[in-house]
Amino acid sequence: MSDRPLVLPFDPAGIVLDRQRGLSQQLYQALRARVLDGRLSSGTRLPATRDLAKVLALSRNSVVRAYDQLYAEGYIESRVGDGTYVSRLAKLSTQLSTGLSRGLSTGLSTFEGEGTEVLSSNARSSEPLQRLKNNHLPAPKSGAPRAFRVGIPAFDLFPFDVWAKLQAGFWRNPSPAQLGYGDPAGEPVLRELIAAYLRRSRGLSCTAEQIVITSGAQQAISLCAQLLLQPGDGVAVENPGYRAAGHTFAVAGGKVTGVPVDDEGMVCQRLEQVANCRLAYVTPAHQYPTGVTMSLARRLALLAWAERNDGWVIEDDYDGEYRYSGAPLAPLAALDRQGRVLYIGTFGKIAFPALRLGYLVLPPRLVQAFSQGRALAVRHSEVGTQCVMAQFMAQGHFQRHIRRMRKAALSRRNVLKAGWPVDVPGLGAMPEVAAGLHVKVAVDNYAREQELVARAEAVGVEVNPLSSYWLEDSEVAVDGRAGLVLGFAAVPEGEIAEALMRLRKAWRPLRGASPLLQG
Repeated sequence: MSDRPLVLPFDPAGIVLDRQRGLSQQLYQALRARVLDGRLSSGTRLPATRDLAKVLALSRNSVVRAYDQLYAEGYIESRVGDGTYVSRLAKLSTQLSTGLSRGLSTGLSTFEGEGTEVLSSNARSSEPLQRLKNNHLPAPKSGAPRAFRVGIPAFDLFPFDVWAKLQAGFWRNPSPAQLGYGDPAGEPVLRELIAAYLRRSRGLSCTAEQIVITSGAQQAISLCAQLLLQPGDGVAVENPGYRAAGHTFAVAGGKVTGVPVDDEGMVCQRLEQVANCRLAYVTPAHQYPTGVTMSLARRLALLAWAERNDGWVIEDDYDGEYRYSGAPLAPLAALDRQGRVLYIGTFGKIAFPALRLGYLVLPPRLVQAFSQGRALAVRHSEVGTQCVMAQFMAQGHFQRHIRRMRKAALSRRNVLKAGWPVDVPGLGAMPEVAAGLHVKVAVDNYAREQELVARAEAVGVEVNPLSSYWLEDSEVAVDGRAGLVLGFAAVPEGEIAEALMRLRKAWRPLRGASPLLQG
């Protein structure tokens, strides 16, 4: 009986190559894939290069290059005088894949959503990765703004010519001192200017040393989650509210509980019912998404809770510049005397979100830790944007732009209010809007909310369902979560009027709504 190894058959019939692309690379990939998924098992003898070239109608050089690459990576081996075989090491192939590994998984696999990756349910993973799987968050809407996208200011009014000149001036002759590693807390001049702006416009007594520059408000929230929470700590968030904040706290190990919001803001007495609560996240100036302003009584109650429970309050003042009667409200942090409030501000709602520039105003005892935490994450912020924004503020452009944006947002709000449909069953009237860049409109039940949103999307108009802002385990019944959330600042008045015309046409059939929609 022969002692030669068993020669397993190799069928190249399934190998299809695109003649418009590199043939040797394609052949290498095809053979490698077959080794990895087991179609070419250990001990399979491969055809001689000349024979395979003839079968596949390739040049012999293309096959030689493919074999050479497979040799180099250990997938095949040559036996002197006997030919080429799939390597014995290929018995490991069942633990591998052509892309992400299977048995040796990184813990990531494609989620049921375009382009998003989360944890595989059967993979070993760290606790933070597992929490990320359990707290999947859809990506924000991208592309050119349209009516009525939420969270977008008037891009069309930003003075890009001024910004371009300032940016060109900075990069024309930057100081060598600014080209190395900077302060993790941010450029000192910009922090000085932000502190001066907050003292003047918000009545918030703070110094540059208390400010840490961040890549937008979301990074500020993430820093708070990472540095203030221990796994298992309770976190109170507004419900309905900014879901991305809740997800951030949950991924950091916090046990997130939704606290109801009424006409005075977060119902602070409910905080005592949140087990081991260490942190409360609020948007007191203009609650997201309902638009209510937290009353003074509630603000004082929230501060008292923080002091009594050794807790922290994160105040997100995401659109505080937009107030349409009187000056912007003094922030919760201006009332804080015990160093319990962390104030988050952003330039994204005055300039544009792609700028990725925000800041934290911290109690003095937290500044060093947050600066070090930011240094570990990104070392320091990109210098050009910070220095250009500092010049933009120092030369008065920032204040002029705020006034222009406030005036434009008010005008666009008025067009929305004037053209809002008034005869759609179950759809509330447009309320007064005293602040911010969006408005919440009442809808009487969930089915009607979903129908209104779907009909709006069908005619190219973005209308957000209020129900999507609630936590899944909310105590409020589904119909009680219904409503619409509309941004009114993203596009000019003419586009708003045109979108309203399309909405009225799309929603007209609902005047004779079915019994289900009539509730």
